Order: sequence, then structure tokens, then C-alpha cells
Amino acid sequence: MRALFVSGAHTDVGKTWAACALLRAARAKGLSVAALKPAVSGIDPGDWSDSDPGRLLDAMGRELTDVALDEIAPLRFAAPLSPPMAARLEGVDLRISRLVAFCRAGLAASDADLMLVEGAGGVMSPMAEDGTCLDLMMALGLPAVLVGGSYLGAISHTLTALETLRARGVAVDAVIVSQSADPDAPDFIQTVESVARFAGEVRVVAAARGESAWASGLV
Repeated sequence: MRALFVSGAHTDVGKTWAACALLRAARAKGLSVAALKPAVSGIDPGDWSDSDPGRLLDAMGRELTDVALDEIAPLRFAAPLSPPMAARLEGVDLRISRLVAFCRAGLAASDADLMLVEGAGGVMSPMAEDGTCLDLMMALGLPAVLVGGSYLGAISHTLTALETLRARGVAVDAVIVSQSADPDAPDFIQTVESVARFAGEVRVVAAARGESAWASGLV
């Protein structure tokens, strides 16, 4: 099994979109897939089909049932805040050990050819009261796929996140530059080239908006 951790350089840069593209590309090659979203906030319990875990289930080709949702994303909170802040509002003391245990159990039980674990927010976003997304990544020891954007400032955010991962010994499988929706954003291709220029030997992939052919080369 190949397992990867999908993290972001910032919030709302397209982590779930990229993860779904990778899952669909793997399935198109005849590979079996699985995914975990250990903690998710900002989710409507009555209408979650377009939520992050809902989209992951759809990309896996799985039926969107409550049972399936519980299997990949058991810790769900309503407020659109970081997971520990949203959990606190619901009286839940969210700890990194709980997230680590869930992910390790899921990884151990899976026989999928490709398994993705998707974080929340950016690399340094809090995932629990006592840990960030980076802490979860380090505990699991999975290679990372880092997703960045192309908005003004995204180059710095992406390279800073990349250096943070390297400094903490997290292997980076690829950097995906996701094209931002803002029509006033800097030129997309030039942004990708700039990230690649300073990213060293890591693969840098251009993920243009509305396209998914790039994902085939990563699975």
C-alpha cells in the first residue's frame, strides 16, 4: 500500500480537490483507494454531501451513507473554525493522540493500493488542543503531498510550508500548485515556475483550475 498525507500551505487552497483528483486518477488506473479525514469542522450534519469527507467518499466511488462517513471522518464539528476550537464549542476535548490512533488503525486495516490522509487547514494549523497538523504528520510518518495556491503571497506560503516540513524531517512526495479562482491572481504558470525554482528536487505539479490530468502522474 502507498500512503500519503495531503496537507496545505494555507486554508482553502484546494487540498480536498487535489486529494479527490488523486483518488480518481488511481481508480482510473485500476487501483483500489481509501482516504481518511481524521477531523473536520464547518460541516452540516444534515447536509454533508459537499463537505470534505463527502467529496472524498464520492471520489472513492463509495455510497454517501452515515456509516461510510463515520468510517473516514468520525470527528466532525459544526463551527467553521479550527478542529480544536470547533470541538471546544461542542464540549469535546480534542487531543492529538485520538487523531493519531484513528489514523494508525485505519492505515493498518486498509489493503488499498493508495491511501490518503487529509489534514485540516495548513501545515501549522491546530488539529487538536495539543498538536498541529505537522504534529499529526510527524506521528504518522507518511510522505506528504503539499498543496499550495496561486494567489498573491502563495509562493511564500508554499515555500515556507515546504521548508517547515523539511526542517521537521517530513518527506515531501510532491508540491501541487492549485490555481486560485481569483481572476486578479498573479500569472499561474509563472507562479508554478517560481515555486519550482526554489523548491529544490521535490516535484512541483501545476494543477490548473478545472483540470485533473496532472493527477495521473502522481499515482
